[in-house]
Amino acid sequence: MSLPRSFTALLLLASGAVHAHPGHGIPQEWHWHASDTLGFVVVAALAALAIWLSRRG
Repeated sequence: MSLPRSFTALLLLASGAVHAHPGHGIPQEWHWHASDTLGFVVVAALAALAIWLSRRG
């Protein structure tokens, strides 16, 4: 299954607006956890599934 280019571009543009949380006393201002990334992957997969299911009808 291939996503439409406009949808892929929208996901890429939206990813720049996402910021992780600060914390844990590390020198960086923000950081990611593996679960944060997994959440974004799950949301993208659900969106792709919704698009795919909507085209079948």
